[in-house]
Amino acid sequence: MAFSNLTSKAVLLYDEWIKDADPRLEGWPLMSSPFPTTFIIGTYIYFVTSLGPKLMENKKPFELRQIMVFYNFSVVALSLYMTYEFLMSGWATGYSFRCDIVDYSRSPTALRMVRTCWLYYFSKFIELLDTIFFVLRKKNNQVTFLHVFHHSIMPWTWWFGVKFAAGGLGTFHALLNCIVHVVMYTYYGICSLGPAYHKYLWWKKYMTSIQLVQFIMITAHIGQIYIMDDCPYQYPIFMFIIWLYGSMFLVLFLHFWYHAYTKGQRLPKMARNGISKDQ
Repeated sequence: MAFSNLTSKAVLLYDEWIKDADPRLEGWPLMSSPFPTTFIIGTYIYFVTSLGPKLMENKKPFELRQIMVFYNFSVVALSLYMTYEFLMSGWATGYSFRCDIVDYSRSPTALRMVRTCWLYYFSKFIELLDTIFFVLRKKNNQVTFLHVFHHSIMPWTWWFGVKFAAGGLGTFHALLNCIVHVVMYTYYGICSLGPAYHKYLWWKKYMTSIQLVQFIMITAHIGQIYIMDDCPYQYPIFMFIIWLYGSMFLVLFLHFWYHAYTKGQRLPKMARNGISKDQ
């Protein structure tokens, strides 16, 4: 009886909370509730940390070079497209890079931002293939806490961002992330072309630096809300989440940097010779 009452209260709270969702997303794929996203992420975590390694334990690694070349350069193309769309739907056409609120109108620019935000959210599911490829190729040492946590938290938090606040200053980190992914997946794509191209991969350390700069910029940009007077951004809680996200990943990537490049503990054999290969 007590459990039934608790469930009923939870349903009522959810119904009350979801009333504030953006009506423009009514009927969009995966946007009816957070449960499909949660299920996909839960399945992903279970597969890459438990089921997948067990299934591959007594099998030879899959040779996925051609698939990975296509995948990596496809993500580069998608990231370039999303960068352009984020710029054209606000960041290069009117946003101030300070207190930019969400435009809930149905103007062409506002709807373009909604579509771009949803596409960015959906792209996080595509990127789950990164880890699945690691498992299928038996590169389990690369299925780290940082990797899995990053790939899990992004689509889950972005469901709420798209559902309630598709636009405004909360999308700056998505724009930066798309730019960084153009660089990252270009690196992965070149790496997946084979050993003949590994001589062009001397710049991995600088790629990690770009990621660090990304999180510094995210934290600094979103931190403005605490010093701006009367910024009417509609969901301040998202600003705190983004600031926490940026700060947390800055610390985690600094930790990675220290162990990989200062202590040299995580570098693959090829990286010690000036070439890095993690795909």
